Amino acid sequence: MSKTSLSRLWVGGYGPEQSAHGRGLATFRDIVEMETDGEVRVEITWNIMEEGRPMTDLLGLVESGEMFLCYFSSSYLGDRVPALNVLETPFLFTDLDHAHRALDGSLGERLAQEVRSTTPFDAIGFWDNGFRHLTNRKRPVHTPADCAGMTVRVQPNAVHEELIRTWGAEPVAAELSDGIRMIKDLEVDAQENPLANTVAYGVDEVHDHVTMSGHLYGARGLWANRGTMESLPGDLRDVVMHAGSSAIDVQRGEAAAREIEYRARMERQGIEFVDLDAGEMAEFRRASAPAIDLARQASRVELFDLVGT
Repeated sequence: MSKTSLSRLWVGGYGPEQSAHGRGLATFRDIVEMETDGEVRVEITWNIMEEGRPMTDLLGLVESGEMFLCYFSSSYLGDRVPALNVLETPFLFTDLDHAHRALDGSLGERLAQEVRSTTPFDAIGFWDNGFRHLTNRKRPVHTPADCAGMTVRVQPNAVHEELIRTWGAEPVAAELSDGIRMIKDLEVDAQENPLANTVAYGVDEVHDHVTMSGHLYGARGLWANRGTMESLPGDLRDVVMHAGSSAIDVQRGEAAAREIEYRARMERQGIEFVDLDAGEMAEFRRASAPAIDLARQASRVELFDLVGT
């Protein structure tokens, strides 16, 4: 039976309640319930993987209308919405402010249109999963040459896999729950993730080295079921959009603050951080050229014009 109706909205994710994403979901709930005087209740599944289900079930639940809304990495929708692959371009954004300007502006509007035209989802906006960094259990990595011989868990995405190959390592594509198991069972040597994910999924317990490569920006879209959205009365739809906008602001602020906290915590654990100097970063960018070209081939040229600076 569906848990979503005009008086009850079911939303979900795949991270801890205490995470920045959890705070975003809580903000969405609190605003919806407050602005409807409790007439609309919001039920949250904080981490669907704790129920023994793969995180990809979230997209199916939202698509079917059983769940109203979830957050999910945009990379998993790249096959269905090719325009989203622009976000998988290595070194696309210079910093968080650049990413947020683009996603809150013309680029985000265009991506939302593409999502709406090819899927049953409405894109409410984009949460910040931060920049992805390389972590491993073997050695400090200062240049792509240091990656030689490593196996690296990546998301199932052709650009991500090509990127790792350009660094001389072997990509191992795996859905998150399988990837976490492989990392903890030492079946792979390395992974690439924002610090928040590295801590949330316990990777910091097995990896002693972090390279702050910032090679990819992680956008997690807020995907709502379009049919349910369109069935909402206008005033309730306005409340949902306001709640979604507020949740974006809270989640991004929490994510930025926690990035600093997570690094400090990991350093206290004895984990070694490598901050790439300008020359080392340039070397990574040069090596990544084939993956950047692949990403550009997968997206229309005009989308890159919307990225801005």
